[in-house]
Amino acid sequence: MTSWVGRTAAEIAAAVREKRATPHEVLAEHLARIERLDGRIGAFRRLRADSALAEADEVADRTDLAELPLAGVPVAVKDNLAVRGESTRNGSAATPDKPAEHDHITVARLRAAGAVVVGLTNVPELCVFGTTEGVFGAARNPWDTSRTAGGSSGGSAAAVAAGLVPIALGNDGMGSLRIPAANCGLVTIKPGNGTVPAGIGNGDWFGMSENGPLATTVEDARLMFEVLAGRRETTAPQPAAHRIALSLRSPVLGVRVSRPYADAARSAASALAGAGHDVRPADPPYPWWLGTTSLAHWTAGTAVDAEGLDARRLARRTRVHAAVGRRFVQSVRSGARREQLRHILEPFFAAHDVLLTPALARRSPAAKPWHERGWLHNVLVNTNYSPMTPPWNLTGWPAMSVPCGALPDGAPCAVQLVGRPGSEPTLLDVAGRLEALQPWRRTAPLS
Repeated sequence: MTSWVGRTAAEIAAAVREKRATPHEVLAEHLARIERLDGRIGAFRRLRADSALAEADEVADRTDLAELPLAGVPVAVKDNLAVRGESTRNGSAATPDKPAEHDHITVARLRAAGAVVVGLTNVPELCVFGTTEGVFGAARNPWDTSRTAGGSSGGSAAAVAAGLVPIALGNDGMGSLRIPAANCGLVTIKPGNGTVPAGIGNGDWFGMSENGPLATTVEDARLMFEVLAGRRETTAPQPAAHRIALSLRSPVLGVRVSRPYADAARSAASALAGAGHDVRPADPPYPWWLGTTSLAHWTAGTAVDAEGLDARRLARRTRVHAAVGRRFVQSVRSGARREQLRHILEPFFAAHDVLLTPALARRSPAAKPWHERGWLHNVLVNTNYSPMTPPWNLTGWPAMSVPCGALPDGAPCAVQLVGRPGSEPTLLDVAGRLEALQPWRRTAPLS
């Protein structure tokens, strides 16, 4: 008997389209794995087993089954995006427990493509921090359950890395896709602004937040990205040599990149250079004020999202984060600093097609009740381990996290790829080259 757990989304969809598997049996196998393992991982806030099985049967009866790019593929959805008939809790006791009347547009596109929504995944409260824990549980890294999966798409990343689903939907406002993907050994792409519909929270964190895929292969990330973007590439990308800048410098003053992540970026650069790309050391001209600007936007986004919620039901770190951010909302809304940053960085990306950096500065923190810790402690921990991602939310340009190498204990390491607006195909092409040159283990060795 063929097992569908551990197969890629592309493999599952092909088997369902060709009637070698049914959506029901594919989903049933994944539900059994969730039941067996998720107590240790904490990926799901809400599992929709019965509803999902009914949806799987509906997919099998569709007249367009043979044309569905995600036919019968189980997918997890981050719990800040609406799923029809389910509440959207956003990791908080302060949000209403009211079923959504309609799917978020990205969820609707996944379902239209044949995917089956298995459940909603855990997030930190209001998706603020780079660790995932709170009133609905903690998402742990399947490669090392003593550590957080990261955040804020931590539950979605943990679900994919544990083989509970082949793909998951998340989003990224300051690194919330790339951080957990890097921790958990996954591929993700944060699309450039306007490429995939956003509609996240109250204003998309001033246009910085983007929805995107979490997957174990570049092929699956590309497939899901195309579905989310509402476009399908009909021809394979042509191999091309790209001008790639290697930078090991942290964008945030005072934060240093640890050796394993620097070594991973060097290894990726060497592999790509050997494959014919023009790879050269070059640091973007990050302005000195990037750290404070990132903090202002990060906190202001939370201040807007917290409007209308009962502050007494928010965790203390969230209340403080929002209170700090309220003083920045007006200046952040003007967009002046973001436009200035784009102006500073545009010449660099005119000279380089892709920027290659470490994905993180150091490995993820321990899995602790960070939501019970002080605000400043949380901010310092987050900044010291994930300084590489925020600039590309501020610019609104596409960026990826791609597995590369391993940490000393064997857990995944990762690199980040960044490009100018519209360069998603180029980034996916470079990521695919890396995957071919340095394949990675796709899921954690759980039993």
